[in-house]
Amino acid sequence: MSASKWQPGQLLFVGFSGTVVPPDLAARIREGRVGGVVLFRRNIKDPDQVRALTRTLHELAPPDAPLTIALDQEGGRVQRLRDPWTEWPPMRTLGGRPVAETRGFARALALELLDAGFDLDFAPVVDVDSNPDNPVIGDRSFAREPATVGRHAAAMIEAMQELGVATCAKHFPGHGDTDLDSHLALPRLELERERLERTELPPFRAAIAAEVASIMTAHVLFPKLDPKRPATLSPEVMGMLRDELGYDGLVFSDDIEMKAVADHFSVEERSLGVLRAGVDVVLVCSQADLREEVLAKLERAPDRVVEHGLRRLVAFKQRFGAKLSVVPLTEAGPPFASHCELATRLRDGVDAPDAHDPTERA
Repeated sequence: MSASKWQPGQLLFVGFSGTVVPPDLAARIREGRVGGVVLFRRNIKDPDQVRALTRTLHELAPPDAPLTIALDQEGGRVQRLRDPWTEWPPMRTLGGRPVAETRGFARALALELLDAGFDLDFAPVVDVDSNPDNPVIGDRSFAREPATVGRHAAAMIEAMQELGVATCAKHFPGHGDTDLDSHLALPRLELERERLERTELPPFRAAIAAEVASIMTAHVLFPKLDPKRPATLSPEVMGMLRDELGYDGLVFSDDIEMKAVADHFSVEERSLGVLRAGVDVVLVCSQADLREEVLAKLERAPDRVVEHGLRRLVAFKQRFGAKLSVVPLTEAGPPFASHCELATRLRDGVDAPDAHDPTERA
C-alpha cells in the first residue's frame, strides 16, 4: 500500500440504507473512492446476510486499497449486532468488575466481529461518567473515576487488537460531562485545562499507551480551548491530542450529519475544515447526497490537506487488514453459548440492554 497512490476519497467512511450495497456506493468502493463503510442496525438482518454483506463489501474494493468495515458494538444501549449475537451488558457493568473480566468480554466480542466480517469497532467509550444528567453517555462509560475508565479501556483495546479487530477510543477530549446530546444540539463545556488533565484526558492517555488503533472526536465546544469551534473542527484541540498527548494514529470525526455540527457549519467546514484541524477521516453515516458533496470536496483538496490522513490510514490498514483471528472460534454460531453465558454472568442482575440507542440511524 502507498499513500501516494490512494485517492482522497479514502478519507471518507460512509453508511447506507438497506441490507444490500446500493449500486452507486458499490461503484465508489470499486473505484477506490471510499475508505470504509459503517454498518448500523438498519443494515443487519441475520448472520448469513451480514457475512454475505461484509464479504461483498470487501470484495468490491481494489486489492491495493482494501475497505474497512466498521460498526459501533459497545454493549448495553449501543450494539448493532443483537440476538442471535450475544447481547452484552453496558460498559458501566464491566467497570465495576475485575479488569480480567473486561479482557474476557473483549476477546469474545472480537471473535464475534471477526466471524461477521468486521475490521473496526468504534469502541470503547473512554468518556468519564461525570454528569448524571448526561443523555448520551451515562452507562456507556466504564465508570466515574478516570483511572478505572483507563484500566478497563486499555484492557479492552489490547484484547481486541491482539485478535486483529481495530478499536477506537471516543469521544476526544471528553463527552462525559455534557447535558446535551450532540446528535441533537451542540454541547458546551466550560472546563479549565486543569480539570481536563485531572478527569477527561487520563483515559485517553491510557488508550494511547495501549496503542489504540484510532480515536474519535467529540462534537463538543470547549470555549477555554477554542471559543469558536467544537473539538472536531478545532486545530487547538487536535493540537493537544497530536502534540501534547503524542498521538500519531488515525483520528475519525464523529458523524458530520449530527446537529451539533450540521446546524452550525457548512459542508466545506465539516469536510475540509475537519481535515485542516488535524482529523484524518470524515464520517457521513446516512446521506448519499452529502457523501457525494464531501467526496467532491476531498477530491479537489490540495495535497497538503489530505497527505497526513492518507499516510495514517495506510498504516492503519496495514496493521488491521487481515480478517483472520489468531484464535479460531471453538463453536459455531451465533448464538455462541459460551459467550451468552459470559454475558449473563457479567450482567448479574442488571437489566437487559435499553431499547433506546441514541446513536442509531433510521
